[in-house]
Amino acid sequence: MARVVVGLSGGVDSSVAAYLLKEQGHEVIGLFMRNWHDTTGTLEGDCPWYDDQVFAELVAKRLDIPFRFVDLSEEYKHRVVDYMFSEYEQGRTPNPDVLCNREIKFDVFLKEALKMGADYVATGHYCQKQVEQVDGREIYRLVAGADKNKDQSYFLCQLTQEQLRYALFPIGHMLKPEVRAVATEQKLATAKRKDSQGICFVGKVDLPVFLQQQIAARQGNVHEILPSWRGYGVERGEDDLEALSQPYRYTVRDGKKIGTHNGAHFYTIGQRKGLGIGGRKESLFVLATDVRENVIYVGEGDSHPGLYRRALRIKPSEVHWVDPEERMRVGECRSYAVRIRYRQALQRASLICREEGLYILFEEPQRGIAAGQFAAWYDGEVLAGSGVIER
Repeated sequence: MARVVVGLSGGVDSSVAAYLLKEQGHEVIGLFMRNWHDTTGTLEGDCPWYDDQVFAELVAKRLDIPFRFVDLSEEYKHRVVDYMFSEYEQGRTPNPDVLCNREIKFDVFLKEALKMGADYVATGHYCQKQVEQVDGREIYRLVAGADKNKDQSYFLCQLTQEQLRYALFPIGHMLKPEVRAVATEQKLATAKRKDSQGICFVGKVDLPVFLQQQIAARQGNVHEILPSWRGYGVERGEDDLEALSQPYRYTVRDGKKIGTHNGAHFYTIGQRKGLGIGGRKESLFVLATDVRENVIYVGEGDSHPGLYRRALRIKPSEVHWVDPEERMRVGECRSYAVRIRYRQALQRASLICREEGLYILFEEPQRGIAAGQFAAWYDGEVLAGSGVIER
């Protein structure tokens, strides 16, 4: 049997992952990561990480496994939080959870585990790993979790073959109610604990307050764009990928000022809450942000044409293939199922590789495509690759 270091987070999923590994006969060690100290902007509790650590220790004691603690806050700030601030400052919308898995859990944390003599690291993610032999090579596939309501493969979309080689996902074949049932049967302290929400390891935050640690609030204007705006009538040909992937560009002359905000950096495409403008038949949604001029453009109603686009582009340097041998060549076109945010239903699309980048052309227009987010593409249940949306 193997020595497996489990990332005990203080939640039910990692707790059951540890239990299952021990039942299988592995030598299991629980390792808790403290990744964040500052509570600025946190909505729940003064020290959410402390409660997590207490629950993780209780689970380790119940399972009679060694418990270790590691502080990775310096690396987390540098690799995840500073990146977040930088992206928001540029008017982009990053996904810290994807970054956290790539940079912390399966990099810094993995290295700590290997120092402890680990053969594998395990987490409580709802996803699965398959191992295949292809032309004499051992290939690791990242597969969607059995629970389609909880599938977290999207959050792991940037993992490499080397990272997957060491990864175990013990609960990936289970449904969430089954995980809760096992935790209850084994009298684990986390059995009825609520799932964590918000930013990975930071918790649920008031995002503007959190971001104001480094990005100053600055009052600007909110302009409304009507569905009849002239730009929506411009024909964008099916073959003109460059035009189809371009977001709509507005100026203050294109819409009427209807309010003010405290900083364009604090808003993202498709956002509905936090605008503070009422008295409408339908909700207002953010269509675009201009951080240079500090202007937000909004439209009324979920069906507003400014919310939808057929294509997006990913820079060549930002395209990631889980198996590098499957990467596309310039001029190649393939069909995949794609999602541009966690829990979005998979969307049918064509991936077209050009010198200037990888274009994703959707069969149906997509709502709220936001630069800085990750697009992930699937071949059936297998997550084949991903990339940061350039536009």
